[in-house]
Amino acid sequence: MSTSESTPPISTAIDSLRGRLRAIDQEHLLSFWEELPPHDRRTLVDQVEALDLEAIPDLVTTYVRGQPHAPTPDTLEPAPFYPQDPSSKSRPWDASAARAAGESLIRAGKVACFTVAGGQGSRLGYDGPKGCYPAGAVSRKPLFQIFAEGILASQREYETTIPWYIMTSPLNDAQTRSFFDSQHYFGLDRSQVVFFPQGVMPSFDAGSGRILLASKSTLATNPDGHGGSFRALVESGATADMRARGVEHVSYFQVDNPLVRAVNPLFLGLHIGAPDSSGEMSSKMVAKRDPHEPVGLFCLADGTLDMIEYSDLPKDLAEARNPDGSLRFAAGNPAIHAMSVAFIERIHGDPRFALPFHRAVKKVSHVDPDTGDAVDPSEPNAVKLERFVFDAMGRAGSSIILETDRIEEFGPIKNAEGNDSPQTSAQLQTERAARWLATVGVDIPRRPDGTPDCLLEISAATALEPADLAGAKLPTSIEPGSSHLI
Repeated sequence: MSTSESTPPISTAIDSLRGRLRAIDQEHLLSFWEELPPHDRRTLVDQVEALDLEAIPDLVTTYVRGQPHAPTPDTLEPAPFYPQDPSSKSRPWDASAARAAGESLIRAGKVACFTVAGGQGSRLGYDGPKGCYPAGAVSRKPLFQIFAEGILASQREYETTIPWYIMTSPLNDAQTRSFFDSQHYFGLDRSQVVFFPQGVMPSFDAGSGRILLASKSTLATNPDGHGGSFRALVESGATADMRARGVEHVSYFQVDNPLVRAVNPLFLGLHIGAPDSSGEMSSKMVAKRDPHEPVGLFCLADGTLDMIEYSDLPKDLAEARNPDGSLRFAAGNPAIHAMSVAFIERIHGDPRFALPFHRAVKKVSHVDPDTGDAVDPSEPNAVKLERFVFDAMGRAGSSIILETDRIEEFGPIKNAEGNDSPQTSAQLQTERAARWLATVGVDIPRRPDGTPDCLLEISAATALEPADLAGAKLPTSIEPGSSHLI
């Protein structure tokens, strides 16, 4: 069927669309219709029709004119978790059984990786998708390559294929695909790597509630948050593709963490096999560095597992300590999860499980719909809405948390300087490598403060965990001040 037969002419549909927009006080989106060329008219109509127009008034009432806050729980308790040490007296657990269950799941081809990769590297002074950022402490390998090598190593170990789903953004989708092409998919079969862009939400004028125009023919939009991944996975056809491949569970991680283990059998096995897990959504935690580290915190809010923003935790609770001096509320969120495909589809498909929006007021440049003049605001002027993936935990039948070591799995690159920067990530990559090498007898030089006096990086192609180094060709010692890629 030709395009003209399948798509009504814009001139026929525009009166109906104008009426729908008038009914929700958004007719200004067509203010410049008469002066737009045909291509720009089609662009604008496609953007407008992609919106759930009937839902806009409620969004404006609730999140723009209103400023909803999550209800303060009557009780807030630390979240229970499986300790990193399975022999811990506080909560012993069978790590061998969990690992065996996870290995069986991976070997059977029932696991896929899912990376949230919609961000740009602009905060790092890098022009391009954040996943292309050179993150290896020694090699300067891009983040995408570090993950790809982890997937390849896991495929070899378990003699299977592990599909990799990558959620881009409209801003970086083409660049990301081009980058993978130029790097020949880092040795992966291109058929096992699936890209799809996340959804967007319109940006609203904070005063009037009107949707902003980025140009005369384009809506101002913002990504709908990592919580929008449920919708994107389903509507892009990714979950259908998973089912066709026999995938039942996904390993979720964000693109900024080069230390993450893309496929972790221990975690996956606990996710599907722990007696208190429904196998729908599980999470990892790292102990907070200090009471006021800006990371989300796993808590029990009125008895339900939840994630509390660090800024929302009362100061007295943030600083409360256990008898041994450790923080009482210590379960920081490194954004590492395991989810079942069925759970992802249920969150998206059942309105009862819809994730809430979170409101942020930001500066958004736009076009004045009355004059057509460009407006570059000096103060925050717009409401952006996004969803967060961790809000899904409370929708799971029973969600569990596994403690992990920051040095082993959490060295994010978020800031150009200071904490969570390329420098601190390189330090953590080095510390982990030094720890692993020491287990097989390699002498590591250390400074007076105990930190390694060297720069180290262990490729996943060499080892996924310390035991993999046994029998590898390694130096017997590391020279102070030297750099080594192993």
